[in-house]
Amino acid sequence: MARIGEDPEAFEAFYREHVEAVLRYATRRTRDPHAAADLVAEVFLAAISAAAGYREELGSQIAWLHGIARKVAAAENRRAARAWVAEVRISGRRHLDADDIARLEERIDAEREGRALIERMASLPAGQRAVLELVAVDGLTVAEAATALGINGVAARVRLHRARSALKDTSVPAVPETPSPFPSLMEVR
Repeated sequence: MARIGEDPEAFEAFYREHVEAVLRYATRRTRDPHAAADLVAEVFLAAISAAAGYREELGSQIAWLHGIARKVAAAENRRAARAWVAEVRISGRRHLDADDIARLEERIDAEREGRALIERMASLPAGQRAVLELVAVDGLTVAEAATALGINGVAARVRLHRARSALKDTSVPAVPETPSPFPSLMEVR
C-alpha cells in the first residue's frame, strides 16, 4: 500500500480496484457529475499523500478510502460555504431570514394589490378618478379637490362617494392591509 505514492503501476492497480466505489460515494454526495469527478481525483491525491500512514490492522483499503473521501467531501463543503459567504459579502447581498422573506412576500402582495387598484381606478369615469386621486393620493381635502377641479363641494363629495363605492364593489380590497405612506382611499377628509 505504501508503494502507491512511489510506484505508478501500484497506484494504477489500486486506482482501478477502488475508483468505482469512490465514484459512487462522491456521486451520492454531490449533485454535479463534474464535482463528483473532482472529488474522486482529490480523494486519490490525498490517498497518495497518506499512503505511508495506512495501517492494515485498522481496516480495509476501501474503508480507509471512504474515510479520506468523507474528509475531502467535508473540506469541499466548507470551502464552498466560505466561497458563498464571501460572494454574498462582495456582492452586497446578505442572507435572508424568515422575517425578511415574510416582509418581501408582504411587499409583493401589496404591490399586486396596488397595481390592481390602479387598474380599477383607471376604469373609473374621469371626474370620479380625478377627485379620488386628489383626495386619496395627493392628500387634499374634498373642498380643496373641488376648488382644484373647478366644481362645487357637493359635486366633489358625490364623485368621491361613487368612486369609493365602485372600488368597494370589486373583489380586490381597495385598501391594502400593510401601512401605506399615503392616506387610504376610503378615508374621508
